[in-house]
Amino acid sequence: MAREQMVRVRRVYEAPAQADGAGVLVDRIWPRGLTKLKAHLDEWCKQVAPPTELRKWYGHDPDRFAEFSRRYRNELQDPEHADALAHLRDLAKDRPLTLLTATKRPEISEAEVLAEMLGS
Repeated sequence: MAREQMVRVRRVYEAPAQADGAGVLVDRIWPRGLTKLKAHLDEWCKQVAPPTELRKWYGHDPDRFAEFSRRYRNELQDPEHADALAHLRDLAKDRPLTLLTATKRPEISEAEVLAEMLGS
């Protein structure tokens, strides 16, 4: 299985698939209205999430996604974020990994940026 296929992105509100492998929430804030039991995730890696200032600036505006992605990739180089990213890399090494997010448009989220980075 190619590495790109081993890292997936989906909304945390969706039912998990058998092929998901490890499910890791990558949002800084816990998803609204979701209990930990119903979340069906293996862990919450909020240390890899974008800082609050960047998240608020971005606001999931599709026109800002390219700049958000650039800024977020820079943020991921600081030690705390880099350690969390390395942890996700380790999880994806030998099994599928699904990055979970609460956003309505996961294709323009931090989870998508992380999936691209982990797939390369």
